[in-house]
Amino acid sequence: MPKKEEHSAPLLTVRDAAARLQVTPRTLKYYEERGLVTPSRSEGRYRLYDDDDIERFARILRLRSLGFSLHGITEMLKRPVEPAGNGRNRYSLESLQQIGAALAQQVDTLDARIAAVRRELKEARTVRAELIHDLDYVQRRLAGETADALIDERLAIPRRRRATRDTARATASAPRGKSRRRDDESA
Repeated sequence: MPKKEEHSAPLLTVRDAAARLQVTPRTLKYYEERGLVTPSRSEGRYRLYDDDDIERFARILRLRSLGFSLHGITEMLKRPVEPAGNGRNRYSLESLQQIGAALAQQVDTLDARIAAVRRELKEARTVRAELIHDLDYVQRRLAGETADALIDERLAIPRRRRATRDTARATASAPRGKSRRRDDESA
C-alpha cells in the first residue's frame, strides 16, 4: 500500500490514532502485525497514520464488532465498498461473490488440511501402538523374562486375533430368529 509523500491532513501517532478510534495502541499494532494496515513510518521509525489508515481501521473495527473473523475481514478489505444511501457503504453483488468464492476456497483448503491431518493422526496412532508393543517386549526382557516365552506370547497374539475374527464371522452368519429356535429344539 504506497503512501503519499505529502499529506494534506496531519499524520497521527499510534497513541493519537488509538484515542481517535477508541481502542488501545496494542489493538492497532495487532492489526498491523496481521497485515491489515500498513502505516507510514517517521525517520525515527514511529508509526504514522493518515486518514486512509484511520478509515481502514474503522472498517476493520466495524466488521469485527459484527463478528467477522480476521480471515473474512482480510478478504473483505480487498474489495471496495460502494455508497448505498444513508451515508452508509455496502459491498456490491460482484464483491460479495468474490468474497464468498475466496472464503469458500479457504474452507476447502482447510478441509483438505484437516483430512490430511486425520490420515496422519491415524498413521501415527498405528505406529504408536506397534511401538508400545515393542517397548513392552524390551522392558519385559530387561525385567528378566526369557526371550523364548515372550516370543511364544507374541506369536500367539495373531492366532488369537484370527480365532476371534473367525468366531465373530461364524456368529454373524448363524441363522437367527425362529430358525435358530428350531435348531435348539431339535438338539
